[in-house]
Amino acid sequence: MNPPQFKSKRTVFITSLLWLLTLLTPPLTVADAKPTLTIYTYESFVSKWGPGPLVEKAFEAECSCDLRFIGLEDGAALLSRLKLEGERTSADIVLGLDTSLTKEALETGLFAPHKMNIPELGLSLPWDDAYFLPYDYGHFAIIYDTQRLNNPPHSMKALIENDEGGKLIIQDPRTSTPGLGLLLWVKSVFGTTAPQAWEKLAPRILTVTKGWSEAYGLFLKGEAPMVLSYTTSPAYHMIAEESDRYQAADFAEGHYAQIEVAGKIVNRPQSKLADDFLAFMVSPRFQDLIPTTNWMFPAGRTEKPLPEAFNKLVRPVRTLHFTPNEVTTHRKEWINEWLHSMSR
Repeated sequence: MNPPQFKSKRTVFITSLLWLLTLLTPPLTVADAKPTLTIYTYESFVSKWGPGPLVEKAFEAECSCDLRFIGLEDGAALLSRLKLEGERTSADIVLGLDTSLTKEALETGLFAPHKMNIPELGLSLPWDDAYFLPYDYGHFAIIYDTQRLNNPPHSMKALIENDEGGKLIIQDPRTSTPGLGLLLWVKSVFGTTAPQAWEKLAPRILTVTKGWSEAYGLFLKGEAPMVLSYTTSPAYHMIAEESDRYQAADFAEGHYAQIEVAGKIVNRPQSKLADDFLAFMVSPRFQDLIPTTNWMFPAGRTEKPLPEAFNKLVRPVRTLHFTPNEVTTHRKEWINEWLHSMSR
């Protein structure tokens, strides 16, 4: 132990030194602090294998800001969260809605125009929305395990009517954009008889999850031989795992399309930073990440060609789609039909 006198002198010296350093160090000002851009998205986007970490690193390298992702179960949950928070939301951008939800999202009054010259963006699909910008697109599909299902369905009708067709995992249309996509897919094929189709399929639905990640995880664990996902999902297994085990069933009626979008929230302090991010989102720096991290088709210009595995994917014979207005008008009605049919 040190003598008490030495300890006292050392304490006085350290205290004086800290006081001197305080005087010489300028205080941190508001200008020195990095601004934070908060983005609501879905959980698979921000997972360690999703695009989120790479997007964060790339954007922060040029923005002198902190990019903060908040992940929710799935796309439809984003809209529910936004409605609940209203003007109190901490989001600067919402990334992960799709065109089936954009009309309803716009009706909240929480979104600001993006004010970009769309023709100059070089998007890979037709687009004229003044509030939302697309970042990827694809088609929904029933993915099946070739080691467990020898005769996959080749039409929506066959999926519904084959009592021995194997169990299926789907997502909830109230919380998940893929779940809503399947509901719209069935409606586009069966029309007014969609409730009867759901009643027929219900006994073979193993479970209904809140989001895509949970559903696909259960599928890969072998809980069921089929799961609702995307025609692009097999590309992940081909590239990351060098496996052809999981494939998309090619449906004769066609496949329902999904276009995923982002929009900025009105009257937020980081409005300029949000504009910068949206411009970054449709640039090759972001779009080049989409095929092999979000496993979808890029909606904007890319500098890298698509991986060869994308040439082996199912190409829908027909693209099925409802307009945002049609979905907004009928969404609650069709979801209620689904709930009633699934409970019988």
